[in-house]
Amino acid sequence: MRIDTGSLPAYARGCAVLGSGGGGPVTIARAAALQALYDHGPVRVVQPGELDPELLVMPVGSAGSSAVMSERVGGTDEPVHLRRQIERRYGTPVGAVLASEIGGANGCLALAWAARLGLPLVDADGMSRAFPRMNQTVMELRGISATPAVMCDGRGRTVVIEHVDGRWLERLVRAALEPFGGQAATTEYVMRGHQVASATALGSVTRALRLGTELPAPLVSGKIAETGSIVIEGLGADLGRLVRIEAGTEFLAVLEDGAPLAVVPDVIALLDARTGEVVDTEHVRYGLRVSVVRVPCDPVWYTEEGLRLAGPEAFGLTGLAVPARGLPDTPSAPPAGPGAAPGAPRVRARSEAGGAPPASGGPRRPEAGEVAR
Repeated sequence: MRIDTGSLPAYARGCAVLGSGGGGPVTIARAAALQALYDHGPVRVVQPGELDPELLVMPVGSAGSSAVMSERVGGTDEPVHLRRQIERRYGTPVGAVLASEIGGANGCLALAWAARLGLPLVDADGMSRAFPRMNQTVMELRGISATPAVMCDGRGRTVVIEHVDGRWLERLVRAALEPFGGQAATTEYVMRGHQVASATALGSVTRALRLGTELPAPLVSGKIAETGSIVIEGLGADLGRLVRIEAGTEFLAVLEDGAPLAVVPDVIALLDARTGEVVDTEHVRYGLRVSVVRVPCDPVWYTEEGLRLAGPEAFGLTGLAVPARGLPDTPSAPPAGPGAAPGAPRVRARSEAGGAPPASGGPRRPEAGEVAR
């Protein structure tokens, strides 16, 4: 399977849905991906089972303020600087790119950077959605080392973080964002090909493509009647219903008469009823007509360990149980997808992947410097 300029809009919309109201502005990242695809051609999407076991897989994304991300387009050399630093420390070429989080801007940035590096994009990610903290990843749950981690900007100014766990990584990256102007490219939880299938959320890229054109039926449709603690007043078939949405950096819970209809780690998305565009937490406004949809997350987040790291209590929502439910939308194994035929050749190191450019130089409200991851 390949993502090209024709399939990019569906992919970007799916990433916006999986942002759950956060994850940074998709419009800017989608434009960056479009330019990268024009410049370097389609990106091949590979399954974890196609990866050579010793291949170096580099998760990538951007950390920082969503306001800054809306104003700064960024450059084109960040992935080159990240790759150079990782290859120096591991002594082996990077052979594939993985989205640190599929939700929001980082899903599109991973696609753009895979195109610029001439590397395949793995059909998986670290979160299955967007979360606000860098350590809220499946890799953290599975014991993958968070470091060495690298953060840089387009000019090659670089910080390398070593010998810390995921919680300390989160603290150090946030502290270092200010001199970077509030935004930096990052890579962390670097792993080998044989670790990807058991230490990531599988099928994320395929899932984003599907959600870009096909969404579940809404939980409720209506107008936003209050914007502090968000209240939606049902319209049409939902006339008479009142639904409350709790939000932090992302949408965290949907409640009706005190009962939860959806709770983090569920993905909760608001869609503009007029345009169909995804509405993020920063653009909720009185009177907007919206539909609220719930999309299940990767099964690992509904386990005891997953809920401890990224369940409602991790966001200050105490005493709120996650409703028990099946997860028909989330496969336990990567979907077959086009181009994933049995016996497909394994992805090898950079030189075999081809095309890589040469290396060169209550609920907590969003805080300054906090966004996607």
